Amino acid sequence: MRAVFVDANDTLAAVTEKLLGAANLPVSINRNPSIKPGDLPGLLGPAEIMIVDHTAVPTAIAAKCAKLKHVVFLGTGARSYMNPEELAEHGIAVHIIKGYGDTAVAECAIALMWASAKSFGEMDRGMREGNWLRRDAVQLTGKTLGLIGFGGIAAEAARMAAGCGMKVIAWNRTPKTHPGVEFVALEKLLAESHVVSLHLLLNDGTKGFLSRERIAQMRKGSILINTARGAVVDEDAMLDALRSGHIAHAGLDVFTVEPLPAGHALTKLPNVTLSAHSAFRTPEASDNLIGAALDHCRRIIAAGK
Repeated sequence: MRAVFVDANDTLAAVTEKLLGAANLPVSINRNPSIKPGDLPGLLGPAEIMIVDHTAVPTAIAAKCAKLKHVVFLGTGARSYMNPEELAEHGIAVHIIKGYGDTAVAECAIALMWASAKSFGEMDRGMREGNWLRRDAVQLTGKTLGLIGFGGIAAEAARMAAGCGMKVIAWNRTPKTHPGVEFVALEKLLAESHVVSLHLLLNDGTKGFLSRERIAQMRKGSILINTARGAVVDEDAMLDALRSGHIAHAGLDVFTVEPLPAGHALTKLPNVTLSAHSAFRTPEASDNLIGAALDHCRRIIAAGK
């Protein structure tokens, strides 16, 4: 059995080569991150395993990949790029990777929170244009951070926020406990949090989770942070809330459509800080990610099916 990393950027290709140097694995690397789904059958050839970072894998295309039996997706959000249930009907198993970038993504969420609270993005843009643009800031010490969804990333964010002197509350679908975190009803979290940070996987149950009704329940003038997936938020409702000031500022690393289209409404609002779905992009997270992907390949090859 052999594997192909079909859409490696320079960074991930270098990490893969480094880790393959210490492993006897039949993995080849395609160093073109701009491939299209239609390129996949030709790239894979007789390979049984596809490692994929960001390229969509439509079921109809996957069915044309002659020997494909396994897709190793580099992350947790495979559903944004493929339909695992449909692929399973074609005998193709989808494997995801959890926990590889918990610290990196939590750091991004906290950084977006600080940048949003201080209007750094808006002032930076203004000063580059020659304007001495000054904005009042939010002092976060003593404020409440509400975490929606509580896995490894949220636990790391809670640790960091507590170190900043913030009160941390959280809501999770299933009961949890965590030192220093008070778990509350969702309605209470929305009403009391000065900052709401989203940490939900995207699935049928969480698409549009932060709905217009739930946004209306948020504390007026609060900050919204999203490093999860764009589609967990009703984007139109969020835009309306940003325009009205009900949401004072949003710090966003993820979007409903990626890359974010030129001229998108979010790019025209001064009270939004944007990053290009890059929360996980640290050397440490990349090593963890590729190492886990190669471990998947190793287990699949050892099983021989």
